[in-house]
Amino acid sequence: MIDVMLLGTGAMTPLPGRWLSSALVRSEGSLVLLDCGEGTQVAMRERGWGFRRLDALCLSHLHADHVAGVPGLLHTVANAGRTSPLHIYGPAGTVDVIEGLRTIARDLPYEVRVRELASGDEIDGPGELRIRVAAGEHRVPVLGYRFGRSRAPKFDADRAREMGVPVKAWSVLQRGEDVEVAGRVFEPSMVIGEQRSGVALGFATDTRPTDTLRELISGVDLLIAEGTYGVDDDGDKAITHRHMTFRESAQLAAKAGVGHLWLTHFSASMLNPVDWRGNATDVFPHVTIGRAGLEGRLNFDTGYEEIQMKEECRGLSH
Repeated sequence: MIDVMLLGTGAMTPLPGRWLSSALVRSEGSLVLLDCGEGTQVAMRERGWGFRRLDALCLSHLHADHVAGVPGLLHTVANAGRTSPLHIYGPAGTVDVIEGLRTIARDLPYEVRVRELASGDEIDGPGELRIRVAAGEHRVPVLGYRFGRSRAPKFDADRAREMGVPVKAWSVLQRGEDVEVAGRVFEPSMVIGEQRSGVALGFATDTRPTDTLRELISGVDLLIAEGTYGVDDDGDKAITHRHMTFRESAQLAAKAGVGHLWLTHFSASMLNPVDWRGNATDVFPHVTIGRAGLEGRLNFDTGYEEIQMKEECRGLSH
């Protein structure tokens, strides 16, 4: 299972009621933050998922509205009592940028480990997440992310009982190891079925739609993607500034066969992004206009589920 929450939906600069675009991912108790612009730590505090268990920060690219909040965040994580290493991932140039930002965040009680990723890289993340990246198309190097959790094959408990396998040995078989009981060897294949599909989340912002990104996010249960411009007539702006319109993000989702789409990263000129939702649903029906505090859950059995907010969002956060 993967839990997801939007912290902010703004582009370029934070506005009253609309923090900059960022999101939190939670898996097995570990937190992963996606982008960290100015004010992100305030948005995190508002939502109450905590700071101490933040194990990783994944940066899409190195523009200020996606990284300028890093120094303050590092201090807040320190004040929350963290002592174990925190990992920061991002595109080429991330090491130098984080080093520069840390001139005002040097004295920390934990190690900050920074790693630059290239298109096609795949790594083990916290909380049993598998992270894969692909290059997007922006004015600077940008990465799209895929966060996946695999699911163990189904264990046939009835079959194990029939064969006389002690319950205490079941976990060993589930790990893929043989078990010997009273001189008889039991193999995992005797009690474990076929591989089952897991769940996956895609994240793509500050980019034009590309075939590389489409391949990265293919079949994810939920895609979080930018919709900087809601109006189709702003297509030329989207091309010039290397962003996507609502319609283009929806087309990307449709071509990639994703389950659901959350739109975010809205231009300050869009006071009510929901007014333009139809431009997305024209081509892909399963669209939610992002808002601060929007929560979703990716379940192994039921896929994507949107969690109702506990309070109404107001003003520009819609």
